Amino acid sequence: MFTNDKTRQVKAGGVAIGGGAPVSIQSMLNVKADNIEGNVAQAKTLEAAGCEIIRVSVPDKAAVRLVSALKENVSVPIVADIHFDHKLALESVAAGVDKIRINPGNIGSDDNVKAVANACKAAGVPIRIGVNSGSLEKNILAKYGSPTPEAMVESGLYHISLLEKYDFNDIVLSLKSSDTQRMYDAYVRAAEVCPYPLHLGVTEAGTQRMGVIKSAAGIGGLLLRGIGATVRISLTDDPVLEVSAARDLLKALGLRNQGIKFVSCPTCGRTSIDLIGLAKAAEERFANIDKNITVAIMGCAVNGPGEAREADLGVAGGNGCGLLFSRGEILRKVPEDNLLDALEEEIMKYGE
Repeated sequence: MFTNDKTRQVKAGGVAIGGGAPVSIQSMLNVKADNIEGNVAQAKTLEAAGCEIIRVSVPDKAAVRLVSALKENVSVPIVADIHFDHKLALESVAAGVDKIRINPGNIGSDDNVKAVANACKAAGVPIRIGVNSGSLEKNILAKYGSPTPEAMVESGLYHISLLEKYDFNDIVLSLKSSDTQRMYDAYVRAAEVCPYPLHLGVTEAGTQRMGVIKSAAGIGGLLLRGIGATVRISLTDDPVLEVSAARDLLKALGLRNQGIKFVSCPTCGRTSIDLIGLAKAAEERFANIDKNITVAIMGCAVNGPGEAREADLGVAGGNGCGLLFSRGEILRKVPEDNLLDALEEEIMKYGE
């Protein structure tokens, strides 16, 4: 199986994709293409939120101006999303784009494919082939009867072959579906036969609540198997939420170490402290502390320190008094209304 550490590595600008590189986070601008100022502002916001690759729609020649504007204002790689018109790909490459998203089977003659492959190769620009279960080729749909995982993989391999024909190998493949199981199965099958890095996503996943759940199930399951080099959590919402959700997912899977990892108990009838409020306040208060530690927020002073003995630091308590502990060992008692202040003090000096 071609897991992330065994695939070919390509580079989009300064970001390595596949070949053992860290899994990178992508998102996409959703401002109208003719609003350059709005797109630049949103791109800056995404960059500040931790987005590492930004994709932008290039629906027409006028939109190519976006590529130059974004390159001048943000440092993260820019991907031009192009459908059907190979000339837009050529112009985007000329404008300095870092990556192209296009399906070579949809851009006309072999000469068109060759022109795009040659231009991207000369500029060191990789191409992402984006297979979507809702837009498979008619002959492949006829063969399989529906957009099965096998059909999606066959479509991806077909598009790959069109680029390989012209000795182009800086390829990334995505196989997206709004059906989480179908998407998952397609990527597993692709990892068995495709040596190129895979970009993971559940397309049309929905609004924030269900979109994050579906993406965590599909993307998370694949990443736990070592499958996938880049991810996008697609939401019908602010793209910044896509980035924060992806960061949280990678952190939960142990693929990112920036920032505090929180654990907290789900509360029960023994809980005598506002643990829900305390846990939420701790997450918000310590969100920007860049320390690779685990912090536990527990509701039972009797069992909390022992249950969270693997946490670097934690608090537990109730009835007006709490305990501050580290690795299961009690450090000291703290008044309940001073728990977070005391915890922050320990976090800031931890590891020094």
